[in-house]
Amino acid sequence: MNVYDSNRVRNIVVLGHSGCGKTNLIEAISYTANLTNKTPKLTDKTNMTYSMELKPVEHNGYKFNLLDTPGYFDFSGDVLSSIQASDAAVIVIDATSPIQVGTEKALELTENVPKVMFINKIDNDKARYKDAIAMLREKYNNKIVPMISPMYKDKKFIKLHNVFENIDDLEGEFKEQIIHIKEALMELVAETDDQILDKYFSGEELTKEEIQKGIIIGIQRGDIIPVICGSTINNIGTKEILDTISKYVESKQVDELDKKDQFKGFVFKTKIDPFIGKISYLKITQGELTKDVDVFNLNKSVKEKILNIYIPRNGEMLEVNKAKAGDIVVLTKLNSLNTGDTIAKDKGESLLQAIDLPKPQIYYALYPKNKGDEEKIGLVLNKLVEEDPTLHWYRNTETKQALVGGQGELHIKNMKNKMKEKFGVDVELSDLKVAYRETVKGKSDVQGRHKKQSGGHGQYGDVKIKFERSDDDFEFAEEIFGGSVPKQYIPAVEKGLKESMSKGILAGYPVTNIRATLYDGSYHDVDSSEMAFKLAANIAFKKGMEQAEPILLEPIMKLKITVPEEYTGDVMGDINKRRGKILGVEPDDKGKQVIYAQAPQSETFKYAIDLRSMTQGRGSFEMELDKYEEVPEYIAKKIIEDAK
Repeated sequence: MNVYDSNRVRNIVVLGHSGCGKTNLIEAISYTANLTNKTPKLTDKTNMTYSMELKPVEHNGYKFNLLDTPGYFDFSGDVLSSIQASDAAVIVIDATSPIQVGTEKALELTENVPKVMFINKIDNDKARYKDAIAMLREKYNNKIVPMISPMYKDKKFIKLHNVFENIDDLEGEFKEQIIHIKEALMELVAETDDQILDKYFSGEELTKEEIQKGIIIGIQRGDIIPVICGSTINNIGTKEILDTISKYVESKQVDELDKKDQFKGFVFKTKIDPFIGKISYLKITQGELTKDVDVFNLNKSVKEKILNIYIPRNGEMLEVNKAKAGDIVVLTKLNSLNTGDTIAKDKGESLLQAIDLPKPQIYYALYPKNKGDEEKIGLVLNKLVEEDPTLHWYRNTETKQALVGGQGELHIKNMKNKMKEKFGVDVELSDLKVAYRETVKGKSDVQGRHKKQSGGHGQYGDVKIKFERSDDDFEFAEEIFGGSVPKQYIPAVEKGLKESMSKGILAGYPVTNIRATLYDGSYHDVDSSEMAFKLAANIAFKKGMEQAEPILLEPIMKLKITVPEEYTGDVMGDINKRRGKILGVEPDDKGKQVIYAQAPQSETFKYAIDLRSMTQGRGSFEMELDKYEEVPEYIAKKIIEDAK
């Protein structure tokens, strides 16, 4: 594969709803560019993409790095990182369906990204091309420019027409449409430059160069959004989309051609191969990368040596000697590199912008199916988190569970399959256990005495302690007068109480928010010891808890839920059914409503699934632990019974 200058490279992220034809579009482009001899086939089964795939294509002196992305929201991490590595987006829209939620998400995520719309399946009998254009115009108004339109005769697709082609052979309504589109485009072009605007309003015809310059600026600013149409299955429109991108979309690095710039780039995707090891996808943002050169991982202050540079092609890795700013390459076996890391020749360079990835939406507990795999689980999960930073895992010391979080049920199940298929570790998924707490509502005043005589030295410790609720996790105070408990034994009393708090008397959950005041006791000159006073404190603790109205506490989560306005009522009603509270509602800057709420953790484990169902996939949320509150008595009874 040739080495391309920045102005000849186009990094294009391909987005859209699952099943709209993203992968088929890339296959059709590969066929058009003579990269493969296969065209996409129409089958009943849709090939699901669960991870970003890089497909470089060479055509007419340009290199297109096409980033195929998953259509499911569960894999949004790959979508976001691919957008950051791209110059522009191609959003694929299915002409046979009403606007789909995956299309809406793609439009949201590319709010500030240059984009081209590709309306697919326009030769299908069920195609609704006009509806798709109307939907786009509703969102973007006059910015939508159908530069390549379908021609129909007797409701059958005939061919594509380019807005710049001769219109003499056109007739009727379609001819009027094309004239209107071209006039609207010329106005948008004129508005990109004062000189062009003056020329346009004086009635002079714009040159090809001025039109091209105006469209480039308009697309870059988001003021012009070209619409191309076609059919991936019948390879219609693929050449047109390549021509549009090469002619009107510029590389982000086009201004960074100064040969003095030293190499710099960032890793936007990591893959872990059981045989090769770590594979890093690198976007070069300035300078030139060559083999056998030392670079610095700026995020970790680590020096690395680039031994090989690769470009993927038809399932293989082609080795290249160098690559220039704007290009995307693959590096292997650089162990310090993670997704989001900046690497540079000069260790004094500044970090590039971090990738803003979503927090986990749902957690599951994870158990090995086979004994002896406990240790392997942690090693494999660490590798999978490197591959996909939107996954998160940790061990909960209270519930003794390994917990894994992701963007949805499909995300977690896909991770489970990877664990088995790539790393040979088979696991079971189960629901989380709630980390309840125990505390007291009232006060108590008790005595704890430990006395044992069994030949030789005995054991004797005696304490009187008051217990009550505290705002802190644990408070210990002593009000001993006259040496009833010698000073050397007081730390043992505190230690005994702290140890007792690990297991409450109701259901064995940790105890919190307790104040214990040691105010009296007695000792024996010979038989008293630290151990005896520690055991006396244990006895006092149990008695004190029993007599001070013990209660169960549950974790309460703070939720920030973002939904389109039409779902606000349903979502708020659902929160109330979950024993939750609505704290407030406010609009965001994207026309959606943000609901602030609290709900018990036990009611929110599957909230990601339920919210998606309630909002047809249009809602999202963030959640974090807020506080602990008393469990209602009828629920507490069942928890205590289950524990016993």
